[in-house]
Amino acid sequence: MPLMNLVSAGGVPKATVNATTGSPTVNNNARAGKTIYRFNGSGSITVGTAGTAEILVVGGGGGGGSGPNGDSQRGGGGAGGYLYSTSAYIPTGSQTVTVGSGGGLSIGYQTGGGGPGGDSGLGNLYIVPGGGGGGSYSIYGGNQGYVLGGKGGSGGGGYYQSGNAGAGTVGLGTNGGNGGGGGGGSANAGASGNVNTSVGGAGGAGTSNNINGSAVVYASGGAGSGVGALSGGTNAGNSNGSAAAGNAGAANNGSGGGAGGSGSGGAGGSGIVVVVIG
Repeated sequence: MPLMNLVSAGGVPKATVNATTGSPTVNNNARAGKTIYRFNGSGSITVGTAGTAEILVVGGGGGGGSGPNGDSQRGGGGAGGYLYSTSAYIPTGSQTVTVGSGGGLSIGYQTGGGGPGGDSGLGNLYIVPGGGGGGSYSIYGGNQGYVLGGKGGSGGGGYYQSGNAGAGTVGLGTNGGNGGGGGGGSANAGASGNVNTSVGGAGGAGTSNNINGSAVVYASGGAGSGVGALSGGTNAGNSNGSAAAGNAGAANNGSGGGAGGSGSGGAGGSGIVVVVIG
């Protein structure tokens, strides 16, 4: 744990940390001269000296959509919002750390679209939205209709007949793909589905980051569903064809769930917050 009041080239000191709650993983060895606080769940971090720190904040991924027919496409879940900074200012005092949960799966076509991912944040300073849920066809509560891809950090893919995918948040994610498309990822948008051949769209690519000492891809979009298996972005949920359930996004990557065929859509992956001091 750093005790020195390190000063950056611009004259702003490096932040120091006095305490944490929530049992983050603390690593002093992965990066020379750095202390890494990795929060896989919510908690808090108490800053002793106000200053700058390196941070990564990723929202929870959206859940994949589902639908009643094996010959049509459902939308993949969008990635959670992705925020990375090497010079984020953190004031003195306790800052609440919130790690967003992954969006819930869509059960067959009896429910609405894939659930949205939860927001992640570091205090009230750096907050990113969760990913949008994938588009579906629903008969929930006796009401039939199309559920559009949800908006969020990255947007969920659209259901094939409604077409409309969810929008991402500028600077934090991208849009989902239309017409049975994949969910958007932090690096690029989800691909649109091909209605003529009943093939859904691939999920958008995530972003590789080595803040924890090794490269990990965060915030990838889930795959849209249709005939044949489709891959989501790295660490995101895949689609397993027209009659199978979609896979979930990886935990603590903020990636979207894959869309289901007649089976359920996959749940989104939970988010993460990382603070690096030194």
